[in-house]
Amino acid sequence: MSDARQVKFYQVGSFAAGNRLLGPELQSDQADPDRSNALTSGHRACQGCGEALGARYVLDAAQRAAGGKVIAVNATGCLEVFSTPYPETSWQLPWLHSLFGNAPAVAAGVAAALRVKGRKDVRVVGQGGDGGTVDIGLGCLSGMFERGDDVLYVCYDNEAYMNTGVQRSGATPPAARTATTQAVGEEPGAPFGQGKSLPLIAMAHEIPYVATATVAGLRDLEAKVHRAMGMRGARYLHVLVPCPLGWGTASCDTVRIARLAEQSGLFPVFEAVDGEVTRIRRRVPVEEYLRPQKRYAHLFEPEVRTDVLARIQRAADRTIARFGLLTEETVP
Repeated sequence: MSDARQVKFYQVGSFAAGNRLLGPELQSDQADPDRSNALTSGHRACQGCGEALGARYVLDAAQRAAGGKVIAVNATGCLEVFSTPYPETSWQLPWLHSLFGNAPAVAAGVAAALRVKGRKDVRVVGQGGDGGTVDIGLGCLSGMFERGDDVLYVCYDNEAYMNTGVQRSGATPPAARTATTQAVGEEPGAPFGQGKSLPLIAMAHEIPYVATATVAGLRDLEAKVHRAMGMRGARYLHVLVPCPLGWGTASCDTVRIARLAEQSGLFPVFEAVDGEVTRIRRRVPVEEYLRPQKRYAHLFEPEVRTDVLARIQRAADRTIARFGLLTEETVP
């Protein structure tokens, strides 16, 4: 199981982030006033951007795990564009911008250079969106996995090419509306049976650590980053980061939507280390996850597409069965 532990939250309101009334041993990294704040204010992300939230959580946790000695290599994409509008930057750690498809190779090169210099204390984190990871950068990432380069690579998955106009990517789920998969015809939205699961591809490389997480599970995400940073070799973390603009959701609902993605089974949350997986504690039907998103509005108006919803539910059921995400304690 994950190192994340369940705790009771006593605080409410906007100042409850991290629950600072808890003892230091139970507080999240984000609750620490001395956290690195790797992605600081001044960036130009959209309101409610899940990717900005995910990057801050991941890199702050990585910084704490590595004693502040982290170099980040960032693929082209939303995260790079909104955080570094020339000549400004919101990054407060050594940060390199690479091309859309070669971030894993650049990160591997940085790790190799550090090894030659004898700097085992400095760690490398590569990061990119689903476009730069699942599609354009897949070859470089596979090479990084195969060589066993000492890099933690993080994919911030918002399920489309958001930076260039919300086009379909290899991570776009079936029936989702994008600029290149319009809701027309008998099979509205993105087609079924296409795309790929990068976590499964990573597991097929038999690297030391593969995990998935969402921005709704702060403690789970931080625990997985700490665990990955405690290992050497190629490691992979896939984080679901809802995009209010591309998904058509309210900016205040980013965390709620991410939680529903996990609870519905459409996004499996697990870690592949010694056969341990993270379980779903409360299961919801896929409809509860799909309805708040305008990219799925065509499934409910002018009439409910029960046939498509049933196919999506079956896909979620298969995912739950594949990863063994339910236990006897799961709440229906």
